[in-house]
Amino acid sequence: MIHRLMALAPAALAGISIFAALPASAEDIKLPPTMAVTAYDTGTAGFNIAVGVGKMMKDKYGTDVRVLPAGNDVARLAPLRAKRAVSSAMGSGTYFAQEGVFEFGAKEWGPQPLQLMLSSVDCNCGALGVAADAGVKEMKDLRGKRVGFVVGSPALNQNSLAMLAFGGLTQKDVKIVEFASYGAMWKGLINNDTDAAFGTTITGPAKEAETSPRGLMWPPLPADDKEGWARVKKVGSFFFPQTATCGAGISPDKPIQLGNYPYPIFVAYAAQPVDQIYAITKAMIVNYDAYKDSAPGAAGLGADRQTKNWVVPVHPGAVKALKETGHWSDEQEAHNNALYKRQEVLAAAWTDYGKSNPPSDDKAFLDGWMKARAAALAKANMPNGFE
Repeated sequence: MIHRLMALAPAALAGISIFAALPASAEDIKLPPTMAVTAYDTGTAGFNIAVGVGKMMKDKYGTDVRVLPAGNDVARLAPLRAKRAVSSAMGSGTYFAQEGVFEFGAKEWGPQPLQLMLSSVDCNCGALGVAADAGVKEMKDLRGKRVGFVVGSPALNQNSLAMLAFGGLTQKDVKIVEFASYGAMWKGLINNDTDAAFGTTITGPAKEAETSPRGLMWPPLPADDKEGWARVKKVGSFFFPQTATCGAGISPDKPIQLGNYPYPIFVAYAAQPVDQIYAITKAMIVNYDAYKDSAPGAAGLGADRQTKNWVVPVHPGAVKALKETGHWSDEQEAHNNALYKRQEVLAAAWTDYGKSNPPSDDKAFLDGWMKARAAALAKANMPNGFE
């Protein structure tokens, strides 16, 4: 089963011999002379944080880290899968790739055995920003309003649907307005072409919207609304309640209960050697102080701030580094092992589907895969997540 998993998406770093003699001791971390990391577009929180981590690696280890910007999840993962990058700073697309859904249900991809190194949860949240002049106070008030979608970004659009679900709304209850990019969507909010757009509360476009004539507000998602959160989890199981204390119109004095998920999430493939991922993760943990103030959100990468028991497993190399620094538990170990098993189940289902003479038409192929995926998860008594 493990061989099947690795054959699906082999992505060990080119030039792995660099890591062949990596030491186990924290005092003697050795990194290669160069590394490539993919991230969101230039200027985004994920890109800026990756640059900050890269500068630390240059200062401490002499390693040149190239951060490659990419506009969508497929573009971010392609260099990693092709062994041209050692890690990718991802968002919720990490989960969609693992699950083999949306663009990752295409025959060129399938479920990707991605595993976490470190991820960031800081004072910001990921939420649906709404123009202040739209007359919205609660999520349910978005009924009949215009909600921005980004073409070719199902991950981003699914996030918006998860937020709407809190208010008992679905895509049919709002007017979807499509934009070519994340930036264009937020410009659309400012220009009165849409009423709502998903983003992190600290994103630059949200701050622009806040100071525009329309203004900006964030409909709250109170943690004690259990029914609302149950609806969110059905659409976006990777979200959790969190109080935002920073962002556009948000401060420690004016906090808002919203939702969040880790971002950025530094990921590697399961096939990448334990020693390789251990060395990189350990370097990020022991040198945290050197980059935590380098960009908004970077402080969330602290070992003591890692999201526990999330929907994607932690790589064994990162587990080793977290254990050494006292940030791992038996409960996490059990949860993590169950997620490894989930990745094996998904990989086996994909292999079996490929052998079943699936249709060549892209849409029919995806529809067939989603049925095969659902059946395999049900048989393994694992949640679907995309019913």
